[in-house]
Amino acid sequence: MATMIDNCIKEDDISKIEEGIVITSNIPCEKKADTGICASTSVVTITQKFIAEVLGTYFVIFAGCGSVVVNKIYGSVTFLGICATWGLIVTVMIYSLGHISGAHFNPAVTITFAIFRRFPYWEVPLYIVAQLMGSILASGTLDLVFDVTPKDFFGTAPVGSAGQSLVLEIIISFLLMFVISGVATDNRAIGELAGIAVGSTILLNVIVVGPISGASMNPARSIGPAVVKHVYTGLWIYIVGPITGTIAGGFAYNLIRYTDKPIREITKSGSFLRNVSKSNH
Repeated sequence: MATMIDNCIKEDDISKIEEGIVITSNIPCEKKADTGICASTSVVTITQKFIAEVLGTYFVIFAGCGSVVVNKIYGSVTFLGICATWGLIVTVMIYSLGHISGAHFNPAVTITFAIFRRFPYWEVPLYIVAQLMGSILASGTLDLVFDVTPKDFFGTAPVGSAGQSLVLEIIISFLLMFVISGVATDNRAIGELAGIAVGSTILLNVIVVGPISGASMNPARSIGPAVVKHVYTGLWIYIVGPITGTIAGGFAYNLIRYTDKPIREITKSGSFLRNVSKSNH
């Protein structure tokens, strides 16, 4: 009993108790366990988000750029296979990590969310660092595993003029952010299908623009391979283009976002999928 008391009450208080004086302190014993910074739930949460963005970006770049490397070296993936790989890996990682970090995996998306108040400003640098770290680590892994020659470069570089690639990157990034805004930030959308919608958009963009600009849509996707392989040709295009396009796409969706009454208020249903599930039982 003495040991338990010593852990929660000072020695002076013990003597007062022995003299019959009532101690009025209302500080619970459990408070001592929360004094460390690592015990803060906010610190734990942001750490989990950081790790999720690193891992998510790592596997997106590893799988997507990996398909490019394998196709260039062995010729077994094909262009459509590369397109499908990019769409599928993004879809898989959204469903795996979306509930933890929001599954950005893209500095342009993070910046746009912050501009339109869908994401706290102070977390933006942390997310960007995590995304760049994941991309560089994935690119380094591919460079170590495969014998990547200059002709097998798995980054992005404009095939035509810089202006052409810049315009195309802006357009496809606009479409990507427009879709993300619709399925991930509007409570009237079918949220359970967000991963499929975003992944399909990336697949389509890569099919159309991939042969010309590389269809980056993501500064981290271009910066990682460029840093690892020291190829910086046209890198500015893949920083300016996606950021400009995503901001414009987010702005465009916000112009049409608001209506008198959302569908969910009319139907009083949590989601389309839940409604279908209930009707099947």
